[in-house]
Amino acid sequence: MAAPTIHPHPLPYADRLETRSPAAIDTVVIHCTELPDLATARDYGERVMYPSGTGNSGHYYIDRDGRIEQYVPVERIAHHVRGWNARSLGIELVNRGRYPHWLDSRHQAMDTPYPDAQIDALIGLLQWLKTTLPGLTWIAGHEDLDREAVPASDDPAILVPRKRDPGPQFPWSRVLAAVPLARLPAMADAEPPV
Repeated sequence: MAAPTIHPHPLPYADRLETRSPAAIDTVVIHCTELPDLATARDYGERVMYPSGTGNSGHYYIDRDGRIEQYVPVERIAHHVRGWNARSLGIELVNRGRYPHWLDSRHQAMDTPYPDAQIDALIGLLQWLKTTLPGLTWIAGHEDLDREAVPASDDPAILVPRKRDPGPQFPWSRVLAAVPLARLPAMADAEPPV
């Protein structure tokens, strides 16, 4: 299978992220940026959050028009999901999600659809990754792996999901029908399969 068109755009700190063997990667985690556009996602990705001089980001970002940018090489461990980074790739889809009121109990809908061009690009990327990373077996949503509830920003007595992406608009059946990966069940504090 031919590689999709991927635009390398490494984060300034990409070479400071820990390394791993691509053979260790068995899971891909689907995220949405919960930001208005790719430029804002890039700004968030470049923010240094840790003493190592690194921050939070996925490996690949797919814009609404299907453009794929790679922020982190696969042999580097990106910070994109708690407890799964060493064995996973993070793919971020540009989507507003709950932006800008992520934790407001009145703004939890996540009702922005994913355009066909974006999903087509995701499917092509996943099919290609499966051919280049033979250990890749699982696919999960960020919401499947991070199920923590936190106090709402508008009312601390109400708990809301910390992460809801990729959310109810993500076409799981379409993606799963097109790629040879099994959806990882919601794990809520469970150990990953071996």
